[in-house]
Amino acid sequence: MGFFSKDIKTMDDLFVHTLQDIYYAEKQIEKNLPKMAKKASDAELKKGFETHLQETKGHIERLEQVFEMHGAKAKAVRCPAIDGILEEADEIAGDIDDPQVLDAALIAAAQAVEHYEMTRYGTLVAWAKKLGRPDCAAILEKNLKEETATDRKLSNLAESKINVVAA
Repeated sequence: MGFFSKDIKTMDDLFVHTLQDIYYAEKQIEKNLPKMAKKASDAELKKGFETHLQETKGHIERLEQVFEMHGAKAKAVRCPAIDGILEEADEIAGDIDDPQVLDAALIAAAQAVEHYEMTRYGTLVAWAKKLGRPDCAAILEKNLKEETATDRKLSNLAESKINVVAA
């Protein structure tokens, strides 16, 4: 089922489908973060990936809570966008021998993931409010804030250290 599926007829259908999309994405990210942490040579970057893995587990739990509150089954729908981002990251990381350059590539890949998540969560927060679900919006907003904070930490690490060393 594609993002704009024939099964989506209402705003509520679209909301649930997008929840399923980000649920899938978070599950894929949960699988990939340990691989990224293992590839990182910088201790701070490695720790950041490990910390974000714990946050991702919390994001999954919050999404399951939103599904339940909204009366929908927590299930994932394949998300070709996140699959592509993660596949590209894996391919690029496999082609880099220099550990400092690899760290810079890992940050770039992680930020692509974060930006995808931020767009999805931002949209879901707005839609939840429009659907009269401020309770769901508040939970989704917690995930959005954590994703935004992670993106900021990655930027700071890249600009202050990783990119400098890699260059």
